[in-house]
Amino acid sequence: MKASIGIVGGSGLYDMEGLEEVQEVYLNTPFGVPSDHYILGTLEGHNVAFLARHGRGHRITPTEINFRANIWGFKKLGVTRILSASAVGSLKEKHAPMDFVLPDQFIDRTRQRASTFFGDGAVAHISFADPVCKGLADLVEAAAQEIYLPIHRGGTYVCMEGPAFSTRAESDLYRSWGASLIGMTNLQEAKLAREAEICYLTIAMVTDYDCWHEGHDDVSVEDIIRYLTKNSQNAQKLVRAAVRRMKGDYDCPCRHALKDALITQHKAIPEAAKVKLDLIIGKYLK
Repeated sequence: MKASIGIVGGSGLYDMEGLEEVQEVYLNTPFGVPSDHYILGTLEGHNVAFLARHGRGHRITPTEINFRANIWGFKKLGVTRILSASAVGSLKEKHAPMDFVLPDQFIDRTRQRASTFFGDGAVAHISFADPVCKGLADLVEAAAQEIYLPIHRGGTYVCMEGPAFSTRAESDLYRSWGASLIGMTNLQEAKLAREAEICYLTIAMVTDYDCWHEGHDDVSVEDIIRYLTKNSQNAQKLVRAAVRRMKGDYDCPCRHALKDALITQHKAIPEAAKVKLDLIIGKYLK
């Protein structure tokens, strides 16, 4: 089975209700093993692939996630759009726990992660000024309105290394930058999805006020799980409503992100790199 829509489940969202004709698919990739088996099925009449970002049972830390394998696997399955659900902390008063936010910018504060498919003799420089797909954001915002789910559009997501939460000084620093949210996973997904020419959007679920808010307790795992459990049903409804609005094949700038980005002369790319990256750049080398 192939899938056109990918769904990434984060903390608290380890499966997708409503899937029919379900089957599990194991993929090994040139970049190693994904976080878990892909769960394929039909949802609202569309073929979708679901992946638990941290593995079922939440056994993979943010730093340990094999983002390249995860995105490569979606590409191999035929996915052209990814909806990524993610638990986040809020850096703004207006984004309260239980709120949904569609951030449109990222700041990378990670230090130990691979965030590109390229290297080993092949170089590409994608445009990443606008890191999420506007068309997909429009669609999800409309889906939220359809089911009367309040949602905030826009804002900057700080992607930190983790797994520890922020210090107060860090939280205050990110607020001084004007950032809206803080999380540990979505920057690498967004960057790799762009390299793979897949439309990508983060659906951020606010669980806490990080540690900056004097009127609230500091973030804890107990709080996160409590809010995620409450919000998981809304997240499922939003994803289903968004999938229901999606149509068949389409065109989008995200689908051509590598057109002018591959800078290495084709004849200079080592054969091993061509084989490894065939799924990503093969059409541009013909």
